[in-house]
Amino acid sequence: MLIKDTLTQSLAAIGTQRLRAGLIILAMSIGIASVSVLTALGDSARRYVVNEFEALGTNLVIVLPGRTETTGGQPPLFGETPRDLTLDDAQALFRSRHIAAIAPLTIGSAPVSSLGLERETNVVGSTHALRRVRRLTVAQGSFLPETEADKALPVCVIGQTIRNELFAKQAALGQWLRINDRRFRVIGVLASEGQSVGIDFDEIVIIPVASAQALFDTYSLFRILVETKSKPDMYKAADEIRAIVKARHEGEDDVTLITQDSVVSTFDKILTALTLTVAGIAGISLSVAGVLVMNVMLVSVTQRTAEIGLLKALGATKRQLLWLFLSEAAMLSLAGAVLGVMLGYITLGVLQALYPDFPLQLPPWALLAALAVALMTGLLFGVLPARKAAKLDPVAALAKR
Repeated sequence: MLIKDTLTQSLAAIGTQRLRAGLIILAMSIGIASVSVLTALGDSARRYVVNEFEALGTNLVIVLPGRTETTGGQPPLFGETPRDLTLDDAQALFRSRHIAAIAPLTIGSAPVSSLGLERETNVVGSTHALRRVRRLTVAQGSFLPETEADKALPVCVIGQTIRNELFAKQAALGQWLRINDRRFRVIGVLASEGQSVGIDFDEIVIIPVASAQALFDTYSLFRILVETKSKPDMYKAADEIRAIVKARHEGEDDVTLITQDSVVSTFDKILTALTLTVAGIAGISLSVAGVLVMNVMLVSVTQRTAEIGLLKALGATKRQLLWLFLSEAAMLSLAGAVLGVMLGYITLGVLQALYPDFPLQLPPWALLAALAVALMTGLLFGVLPARKAAKLDPVAALAKR
C-alpha cells in the first residue's frame, strides 16, 4: 500500500462518517482556540507590562527613601525612622561618574484653577532633567528651564487634559494657573503621553521641584530618578549611589534602589510563567479532545472490521494498517487545529476591537506549538485503535467476529 493509497483510504473513511469527523474536528478546534487565545492574552500582558517599564526611560535607577526589608523583634522605643531624601542628597549623587542625569521628584495633589474653572489633579515637582529621564515630549512652548534645583520659579508645564479643560477656548501658553494659593505661568504643554505605570501624564502639572516643596510645605523628595550613561553603568552607579547616601545619612543604609533591568526582568519572568500556566490549563481541553479521538476511532475499528479483514486478506501488513488509522487521526487533528487557529484569530480580532489600547498578538511560537500539540495528541490517542486494527485476524475480521 503506497502513501497515496493510505491517504486516499483515510480521506474516504473520514468522508463516510461526516458527523463523527465533525465532532472530532470541533472538539480539537475548541481546544486549540482556547490555548491560542489564552496564550496570546498572557504573552500580550507580558509585553505590555515590559514595554511600560521600558518606557520609563533608558538605563534608569530609581532611588526611594527607606529600606524594603524588615527585621523581627519589637520596634525601637524612640521610633527610629529613615531619613528623608533631600535636594542636597540628589545633587550629591553627581559625584558618581556613571550618572548622566538626575531628576528629583516631589509629588502631591492640589486643586488647579484658571478663569473660573477648577479641577483636582496631581502636581509634580522636578527639574529640567525630567524631560530627558522620562522621555517626555513637549507639544507647545518649552519645558522647565535649566536652573539650580533649589530655585523656585512660578512656571509650569501642563498635560493635554488640563489644557483642554481649563484653556479650551484660548491658548494656554502665557496664561496664569493657580495651584492652591500660588500662581504659575504656563510655559509649555506636554504631548499626549497617556498612562505610564499608573501615572497619567495628560492630567498632571509639572512645576520646579523647589516650588513644589514650598507649595506642599515639605523638604523631602518622593524619589530620585537617575539615568546612567550606559546599561553596564547602572549597577556600578547603584553601588556608588548607596555609598554616597550612606555617607550623608551618618552611616545608615536607608534607601531602596530599583534598577530598570531588575523590574523588567522580574515582571517578564512572572508573566511568562503565568502565560505558560494558563496555556497548560487550556491544554487540558486538548486532552479531552484526544480522548474523544481515541473513543471514536475505536468505534470506527469495530464498524470497519470487515474492511480491515479484506485489506489484510489482500496483503496489507500490520504496519500499513497502523499507518492507515494513524493518518486518519492525524488528518482529523490537523483539520481541528487549523479551524481552532482560525477561531482563535477571530476571537483575538474581536477582543482587539473591544480593547484597542491593549495590543493583542499571538506569538509565532504559540501558533507552531498549538499545531504540533494537536498533531501529537491525535497520533498519541490514535495509537491504541490503530494497534487494535492491526492485530485483527483476517479470517475473523472478514466474518465480523
